[in-house]
Amino acid sequence: MTKQDAIKIFQDKKVRTLWDDEKEKWYFSIIDVIEILTNSPRPRKYWHALKTKLATEGSELSQNMGQLKMAAEDGKMRMTDVADTEQLFRLIQSIPSPKAEPFKLWLAKTACERLDEMQDPELTIDRALEQYLHIGYSENWINQRLKSIEIRKELTDEWKKRGLKEGQQFATLTDIITNAWAGKTTKEYKILKGLKKENLRDNMTNTELILNMLAEASTKDISQAVNPKDFEQSKKVARQGGNVANVARKELEAKTGKKVVTALNAKELLKVKGVPEKLKPKNKS
Repeated sequence: MTKQDAIKIFQDKKVRTLWDDEKEKWYFSIIDVIEILTNSPRPRKYWHALKTKLATEGSELSQNMGQLKMAAEDGKMRMTDVADTEQLFRLIQSIPSPKAEPFKLWLAKTACERLDEMQDPELTIDRALEQYLHIGYSENWINQRLKSIEIRKELTDEWKKRGLKEGQQFATLTDIITNAWAGKTTKEYKILKGLKKENLRDNMTNTELILNMLAEASTKDISQAVNPKDFEQSKKVARQGGNVANVARKELEAKTGKKVVTALNAKELLKVKGVPEKLKPKNKS
């Protein structure tokens, strides 16, 4: 069963999702949905109480829901309670919330959009562009970000060809690349920028994005040239690819006298541009 993870946005709030190619279904993080609908500071506790209530009432809904690995706040993949679209529609009936109806409409639209994108992949890019514009990013930054998605996909495709596993191995190689060019692991980089669940690349400056793209593109090219045979050899390739961008970063810093890797994140970038507060990316507690 092949799955593709993604972050969906509802009223500027993030919902972790997984798309199952075989079943052609979205699976949504129940905790994220409950946090949105209830504004509860402890959505896990709310969900635990709701599951108990449903079981007491004889509902089989909570028993039929499964778990899948999703990225947690610390960046690690952890088992998370999930529901498909149909299950979520039923679950929402048990959650009193003024957001219930608009969330149902959003849920139906999300399911429909994915099926449309399978027929026309360009729609995926168009919708990503629209979403970034809505948040308030500049067109120049968006162009770099979309290009970075393409380059990242090429690199992960190369890793898959080498028999490497998504999840921990991909995360380890990404950490090596990031540490090699930026001097920080992904976790350290996110801490520097004051991030929790937010995507690191969505909070990079143009220059950071470009150097990160250079590191990942170089890693892919080197991998294709040297044909690493296993995970350990791929780790060496990741360091080499990251070092290509590290050389560029140091030379640029020497010429400008300014650090490339900074604490500046999307909130600060958009604040400078005068973007309305409601459009700025939100931290999740």
